[in-house]
Amino acid sequence: MTSSPDASRRATGGSHPLHPEPTHQAPDHGHHLVDDLTPEDLAAQWEQEKPPAAGPGANIASAIVVTAIGIAGTVGSLGLGLGSPADPEPGLWPFLISVLLIVLGIALALFGRSVLDAEKFSRSSLQVAAGLGSLVVFTLLIGRIGFEIPALLLNVIWLRFLGKETWRMTALLSVGITAAFYLLFVLALNVPIPHLF
Repeated sequence: MTSSPDASRRATGGSHPLHPEPTHQAPDHGHHLVDDLTPEDLAAQWEQEKPPAAGPGANIASAIVVTAIGIAGTVGSLGLGLGSPADPEPGLWPFLISVLLIVLGIALALFGRSVLDAEKFSRSSLQVAAGLGSLVVFTLLIGRIGFEIPALLLNVIWLRFLGKETWRMTALLSVGITAAFYLLFVLALNVPIPHLF
């Protein structure tokens, strides 16, 4: 007496090699939900999830801070000396950037009241303040001890503490960036930047 393929399949608990049983996969509802969203739905979702707006008062405060940083940078740049475009002194480029900050700060104070999409200050805003503060310290130190050590420390602060990079990556990038700036501006372009070597 011979057994049928169905009987042998039931006895062994497996599937017949010539008649494999169909496999059933659970549908990916999350993927379809994302695909089904229209651009209007996504825009509405982003509108609900975005952080609270800063308001005009915060924009004015930001303008004051930016203008103050520009004024401080201008004073420090004048102390380094400006020179001329043909024969620039170390303070020329910091001076131009500082003047640009002053212009941007004044523009923000004049037109910032109508800007309503700026985010409210939070703990993440402290990282921006720390970055600006490190730039101010860098500007103050570069005329006293050269740019090598301040540039190295600035890279460490930005990469490790603000960028959350590993210590190994921070060390490699900090040394590499500082060396590249030295080779480019001091040796290749002969820019009169205060330096130790």
